[in-house]
Amino acid sequence: MPEDIIQRGLYFEEFAADARYLHRPGRTATEADNVLFTTLTMNTQALHLDAAFADTQAPFHARLMNSMWTLSTMVGASVAQLTQGTLVAQLGFGDVTFPHPLFAGDTLYTESVIVEKRLSSSRPGQGIVQIAHTGRNQDGTVVATATRSVLVHCLPEASA
Repeated sequence: MPEDIIQRGLYFEEFAADARYLHRPGRTATEADNVLFTTLTMNTQALHLDAAFADTQAPFHARLMNSMWTLSTMVGASVAQLTQGTLVAQLGFGDVTFPHPLFAGDTLYTESVIVEKRLSSSRPGQGIVQIAHTGRNQDGTVVATATRSVLVHCLPEASA
C-alpha cells in the first residue's frame, strides 16, 4: 500500500540561510477582497471603500488595496511552503513597508528569503527563524516588504 504524504512546511533544520522561495501561484486582488477585508477589520478609510472619493485623490485617482490585506496575503502565500504544520508561534513583524500601492486587478507574487535561524534557548525542540518577505505586482514592482520571526518545531527525531 502506498504511503500517505501530507504537505507540510519546513522543520527548523530544513531552513537554510539565504534560501529564496518563490510562492506560486500569485493572487489577483479583487474589489470584493478589498471591501470585505476593510469592513471586517473596521477600517473606515475612504481610499479603500469610496470609489468617488478615491478618484479625486492624487496621485493615484483610484481605490487602493488595503495594505493590511497585502501584508496578510503576502505572508499567507508562504505558509504552505514554509510553516504549514511546523509553526509553533508567530513571534513578530519588523521593517514592514509598502513602497508602491496595490490595486484591484493587480496580481500579488510573493518571495521569501531566510535571513537567519537559531535554536530557541528556552524551548527545547524548537527554533526561531527570521524570514524576509517581498511582494511584487505583475510588473515586478515591489508593493510590500516585511520581516517576520517565527518559532518552528525541530525535526521530530532531533527533538526526541
